[in-house]
Amino acid sequence: MSEPDREPTETPTTDREEAEREGKWMGRNWLGIAAVSIFGLVLIVIALMQATGLMDVFAPVAETEIQQWAIFGVLVLIWLGAAGWSWNAITG
Repeated sequence: MSEPDREPTETPTTDREEAEREGKWMGRNWLGIAAVSIFGLVLIVIALMQATGLMDVFAPVAETEIQQWAIFGVLVLIWLGAAGWSWNAITG
């Protein structure tokens, strides 16, 4: 029997409880990947708005453009950490 927190079994599932555990495992991990993907798209939109000067997204919390890009960089680092964590949950 496989551990549901690790990975699904390679063989077809015949046990109902094991199938439910594998379904929950897959749902949790794919939901994490979906959330990371959506957050990545939001970061792309923010970067494009910031770069074109369409709007200053972080103007209320940062005065200069360098400070605004620094905040964006921190968000990108958080996104990279979340992406690595969700990918590690799938492959590890």
